[in-house]
Amino acid sequence: MSKVCQLTGKRPISGNNVSHSNRKTKRRFVPNLHKKRFFIPETGEWVTLKVSSSAIRNINKLGIYAYLKKLERKGVDTGVKL
Repeated sequence: MSKVCQLTGKRPISGNNVSHSNRKTKRRFVPNLHKKRFFIPETGEWVTLKVSSSAIRNINKLGIYAYLKKLERKGVDTGVKL
């Protein structure tokens, strides 16, 4: 299961754990992803997406249909047919 947001494209990035003695070891910063179902009233269907928390906040602000349309205009492939 890949840890990539379907809408924003957020993915894990790498960095360092830094100890008290300033020793550095590699680690991963993974995005806060949720598998969530959304109802699109304009099309009358449910869609399941793996989205980050920031994408959920944008959907709450704009609405799922408007947000998907905005991404479609940008050329982002969301995997949802509108």
